Amino acid sequence: MGVYIRPSTLSQALDALAERPYTPLAGGTDVYPAQANLAAWNRAPDLDILDISALPDLCGMEETPEGWRLGALTTWTEAIEGSLPACFDGLRMAGRTVGGRQIQNRGTLAGNLCNASPAADGVPPLLALDCEVELASKAGRRRLPLSDFILGNRSTARRHDELLVALLVPKPRRPARSTFLKLGARSYLVISIVMVAATLEVDAGTVTAARLAVGSCSAAAQRLPDLEAALLGKPCDAALAAVVKTDHLGLLSPIDDVRGSADYRRDTALTLVRRALLDLTDKAGEMAA
Repeated sequence: MGVYIRPSTLSQALDALAERPYTPLAGGTDVYPAQANLAAWNRAPDLDILDISALPDLCGMEETPEGWRLGALTTWTEAIEGSLPACFDGLRMAGRTVGGRQIQNRGTLAGNLCNASPAADGVPPLLALDCEVELASKAGRRRLPLSDFILGNRSTARRHDELLVALLVPKPRRPARSTFLKLGARSYLVISIVMVAATLEVDAGTVTAARLAVGSCSAAAQRLPDLEAALLGKPCDAALAAVVKTDHLGLLSPIDDVRGSADYRRDTALTLVRRALLDLTDKAGEMAA
């Protein structure tokens, strides 16, 4: 039988993690289904659970001079309904595809990242926002780019004595908009086949920064640096989608599985990247930071 504790302060939580490798539990929307699946095959391990749901330091979203700080206990519903600016539109769109309303009410953004599924809906839009994660332990705090935090399928850079305490999003330098597209077998309660998130910063009708990420096509969602560089300085109009070439998606390594073949995923990713750019160019006139 595993140990269960529910500390009321961050200090207590970090003390516990320094003593043994607990499994942090926030909304539980990933941990419980995984345990139930293993239990059905009599393979469920006895987990030592650190319930972090009562830690006030991990709650809330705030704007800072540098950007926005989203506490690790921020739920999808809070992100969707909160007063975040237009550059978070892609994250809101992703949130509306996460499970159903009950999952959105309980599931947390940080939990989605720590679960590190290749199909985690939150990863592409947060990559496209240049998100960093803040990790805390008794030894101190450190920040990592999200791209360095998620190492692969169900693998992160979090040490056993650390807790992810916040997501940090920098302010864009120019007016910015973002979008998110997801292909699945249906609109809700579905694991994605391909996901694409894109953020554009635009000044005087010209792209000054571009960040695009593709999920469900690699062990971890991938940014597209070659495409991002190719988009710089281009007019933000309908011709922007034509810049996208197959070679720009060369970092992707999709697999064949029950949801789709690798070739299908590559073709779909190319189409969705172009559609994401068309969506953003349609909104170019509305852009505001």
